Amino acid sequence: MSDDAAKERNEYVTVLICKNSLLREGLKHLLADTCFAVSDTVTDEPPPWRPRLYTQAALFIADASNSSARLIEIVRLLKERQGEARIVFVAHDFELGFIRLGLAAGVDGFCLAGSDREVLIKSLELVMMGEKLVPGALVHSLVSEMASNVEPDQDEPMAEALPIDPKMHKLSKREVEILTCLMRGEPNKVIAKKLDVAEATIKVHVKAILRKIGAANRTQAAMWATEHMPRKRDP
Repeated sequence: MSDDAAKERNEYVTVLICKNSLLREGLKHLLADTCFAVSDTVTDEPPPWRPRLYTQAALFIADASNSSARLIEIVRLLKERQGEARIVFVAHDFELGFIRLGLAAGVDGFCLAGSDREVLIKSLELVMMGEKLVPGALVHSLVSEMASNVEPDQDEPMAEALPIDPKMHKLSKREVEILTCLMRGEPNKVIAKKLDVAEATIKVHVKAILRKIGAANRTQAAMWATEHMPRKRDP
């Protein structure tokens, strides 16, 4: 499909950078009949990928199974050539160090290869809306790693709980429920179904949450919540 035809149909021209034929065909199948129109695939085999990536894509989906430095370099080059395009990494799991490198290079989202089709599509849609997407479990790990690198004040007992952030008092009970879902990396549609409300209602609540806690996006909100929301004590 041509780039112009995709635009007319309100589709996102999508390029797959994937050496694994099974994952590549699986992604094609999952993206079929969605707004993500696969225009080209790059297998990372000779001839080199560099002369071939001239498609003006809206989205690049790259297989990040190997967590290679070369893939990070590809991201940097793509951002130089097509700065407005979004880039998403897909893998069965991610190392925290690789996530940090990817975010610094310009990766817009990290998706787990084992996700359901609905979760994958909604995740890609969030990325196209400008969200930085990291699976909830990885957000917890990132925050825990950052916390472990901070040496506690020796003048204060280590077991003492941190005071609740005053911003918590601005949140309604429903907003706290939704913020908890954001910590798990759940998209709006999943949250709406869980709370039995309209998806539009969730969008309104998310905007209110971001405003009240001073977060720029869902990922920042999830990280803020992990640090500041009171945890239930073990019995």
